[in-house]
Amino acid sequence: MAARLSRHELSDLCLGKPPLRSLSVTDTVADALAALKKIDDNYVTVWNCHHSFIRKQQPQQQTTISKCSTCTCIGKVCMVDIICFLSKPQNLSSPSAALHSPISALLHQTSPLLVRHLPPTASLVEAIDVMHEGVQNLVIPIQNLFECFDSNTLRHNNNSTYCWLTQEDVFRFLLNSIGVFSPTPANPINTLGIIDTQNLFAVCYDDPASSALDLLSLSLVYQSSVAIVDPNGKFVGEISPFRLNSCDEAAVPAMATLSAGDFTSYIDCGGPPEDLVQLVKERVEEKNLLELLHDETGLCSWSSFSSSCSSDEESCSGKNWKLGGYSGRVGRRSEAIVCYRWSSLVAVMIQALAHRVSYVWVVEEDGTLTGIVTFQGMLKVFRDHFKSMC
Repeated sequence: MAARLSRHELSDLCLGKPPLRSLSVTDTVADALAALKKIDDNYVTVWNCHHSFIRKQQPQQQTTISKCSTCTCIGKVCMVDIICFLSKPQNLSSPSAALHSPISALLHQTSPLLVRHLPPTASLVEAIDVMHEGVQNLVIPIQNLFECFDSNTLRHNNNSTYCWLTQEDVFRFLLNSIGVFSPTPANPINTLGIIDTQNLFAVCYDDPASSALDLLSLSLVYQSSVAIVDPNGKFVGEISPFRLNSCDEAAVPAMATLSAGDFTSYIDCGGPPEDLVQLVKERVEEKNLLELLHDETGLCSWSSFSSSCSSDEESCSGKNWKLGGYSGRVGRRSEAIVCYRWSSLVAVMIQALAHRVSYVWVVEEDGTLTGIVTFQGMLKVFRDHFKSMC
């Protein structure tokens, strides 16, 4: 049964996947911002060609395209990338100029390593192998015998369209056959060697939210999050990329002016409390951050931040940890997803998949933060199982 599962082709996992929305490496940060506001996905892909769904190709670009024999996805960007970029000190003073920076300014130096092209005939084991190396998204050509996409679907050279597979897609597929791997899924995670204590990103509750900027960028690479701890190392919350992706550029003033603890309350799915809104307004005025931001869709102002984050209940799902009473505001915050070192692998998988996150924090009974379990770490267990059959 396990051998048959390993022989599944990636085309089996791609059924029903929509075509990717693509941006060109020649696009700008403003283009990426406009694109992310138009699509449902948290990410938009960046390609080495001039194909961009946000812009119509200019006549002068056609020559360049004809010289480019292969269109290749070189990375992906999300709203967290944009918020972190605009929150840098040099960009706070000139946000309009920052928005007109090339989109390459948003790409992490490891971005080309996070995406990889694979043929639809590649096996599930091949996918797990490359994801174990750190690849987050597999770009797969869509094989469709019938024209099922509308005329606005962006096509790359050779008239190709692409979709992608994420680590979450692979885990959902594996979960459907979890019994094949018995008894491993029932084992505690501390016996499987998948609790990461090295790449654990955390800031203190009273630290400036801006001190988490570099950690947030790293958390995108590791598909994790930034924990918030009290002075005793107790876990009290997180600055979650998952939650921050539901915001927009108007969250930048809060990132620049609030503490880490207050910032998590500010972006909470219940909406920012009025006292924090007023506090940000006052500090924005003190720091002279009221310059208008110009993007391709019009004007928006730093002062429009009070409704910067979506309050959709879907983006607030996933609550199984009582954060405690470190702050009067902590209790109203969306609760982070945690487990214990004796939690089973399958339980942790289900937690992550149910709440659409790629990680679960590991805490002790007293709330002390001790580690994190990510999809990449869990993939190692299934990879080892498949390799043992060879």
